[in-house]
Amino acid sequence: MKNTGKASSGETLKKVLRVIGRYRILLAVSILLAAASVILQLYVPILFGDAIDGILGKGSVDFETVGYYLSRILILIILSSLASWIMNMINNTMTYRVVKDLRTRAIRHIQVLPLKFLDSHSTGDIVSRVIADADTLSDGLLLGFTQLFSGVVTILVTLIFMFSKSVPITLLVIVLTPASFLVARFIATHSFQMFKKQSEIRGRQTALVEEMIGGQKVVRAFGYSRRASERFREINEELRTCSQSAVFYSSLTNPCTRLVNNVIYAFVALVGALQIIGGGSLTVGGLSVMLNYANQYMKPFNDISSVVTELQNALACAARIFELIEAEPEKEAPETELPAVKGNIDVRKVCFSYVKERKLIENFSLHADQGMRIAIVGPTGCGKTTMINLLMRFYDVDSGDIRVDGKSIYEVSRHSLRKNFGMVLQDTWLSSGTVRENINIGRPDATDEEIIAAAKEAHSWEFIRRLPKKLDTVLTEDSLSQGQKQLLCITRVMLCLPPMLILDEATSSIDTRTELQIQEAFDKLMQGRTSFIVAHRLSTIRNADVILVMRDGNIIEQGDHETLMQRGGFYAKLYNSQFAA
Repeated sequence: MKNTGKASSGETLKKVLRVIGRYRILLAVSILLAAASVILQLYVPILFGDAIDGILGKGSVDFETVGYYLSRILILIILSSLASWIMNMINNTMTYRVVKDLRTRAIRHIQVLPLKFLDSHSTGDIVSRVIADADTLSDGLLLGFTQLFSGVVTILVTLIFMFSKSVPITLLVIVLTPASFLVARFIATHSFQMFKKQSEIRGRQTALVEEMIGGQKVVRAFGYSRRASERFREINEELRTCSQSAVFYSSLTNPCTRLVNNVIYAFVALVGALQIIGGGSLTVGGLSVMLNYANQYMKPFNDISSVVTELQNALACAARIFELIEAEPEKEAPETELPAVKGNIDVRKVCFSYVKERKLIENFSLHADQGMRIAIVGPTGCGKTTMINLLMRFYDVDSGDIRVDGKSIYEVSRHSLRKNFGMVLQDTWLSSGTVRENINIGRPDATDEEIIAAAKEAHSWEFIRRLPKKLDTVLTEDSLSQGQKQLLCITRVMLCLPPMLILDEATSSIDTRTELQIQEAFDKLMQGRTSFIVAHRLSTIRNADVILVMRDGNIIEQGDHETLMQRGGFYAKLYNSQFAA
């Protein structure tokens, strides 16, 4: 990573140009139309100069010549406007296609990013990159395409026309031009980092707003509203200060370049007037043409300076989008499919930690035969859910191996591994869609009869049949209670019937009566299937074949319920503490 804002801006610009390169034909047509529009516009001053020279004096006006040139001017203006209109249509098309491509790449890449990346970045920040930063980029590109091309072509064509009228004045203009470039370059270089910081703060602000709105019930219940408002005020003030500095600094570009350009304009007028007085070849009409061209020549520098300001903001946002798109994805997994799974699992000397400096799981080993029910219990933070993450390959082990039916899970594709697990978590997730679409995620081809049968097994049909459109009811965030959402998640697993199950506090949001019914359904579902059950309510895992008691990432006790209770160890203390008077 380059250290300077200049280098970072340049690298980001190259990446944006590579994306734009997919539309090189549209880009070429846009440039040609920009050139045509500019040439037609710049030929108009010459015709005006010729028309002025046709006005010889009082009472001696060549109306035929003046009328001829004015009619040609009208035609050129119409043709130039048409070319500009088509160019703007093409630029709009290019801009929104480029932004669409970047958003599509970002969303696709999020699907393959490791969970450690998503865990280390707030949801609001990622959303801000895909939505707000992409919008800012589109605004900058649209302004860049529209004004940058026209500006560059205007400068080049103007110089050609000016050389045809007066070489000395044109050379004077060229010699003074770098001053305008140096001013714009200096300011643009220093404004990139300011705009990048502005985008980062905006991402933090979006994350905070999303957290506070999503957790309004908790915020109000615990009287956190004032502190939430204070946190927002601090970030908002930080954003105001940063934005004000970035905009103020970048806004210096236009007046500074305008000052330089006005000096150039004054020199052109002075030198041209001296040439006419001295009896040179330059006429009054010719001087009016040169002054017009000097103004036309300098105007793009003012426009480009404004464009540069917007582009710095756009490139700062683009840098955040590319940071997301170029984040290292999950390690490539082999395309090998996991063969028909029975459910024999071996965990061999696994070591893992989320942060290298803090060890979590060390030398963890476990063997589970087909159809066994393995319960994992222990205090919060001991590594229970981490084991689930490792089994599903949401995270990869630091060392050791995990095998399913003798096949290492690192030698098969993630999809083939995960489709053999049915997972119900404490945290429920429903998509914006119908009840049917939320249940058949794992089996899109399932019939309504199969879905209803699974719903009855999971005891979710009782509330589904009371919904306005039953399976066709569209769900929103507040359509169902937390318990009903969890029942739908259980129904998903009931529909898929995978050979292995993971139940992580699967009935934590369900009432006691329904939990007993669900437990019966789970008992039937777990027959012949290797099952991992994470539970804090130890009464739900008394029938497990093996209970693993974890503490600090290690198995400290292992056995069935009766055996562990007779030992009177850590498990017995946990169990008795839940049922103490």
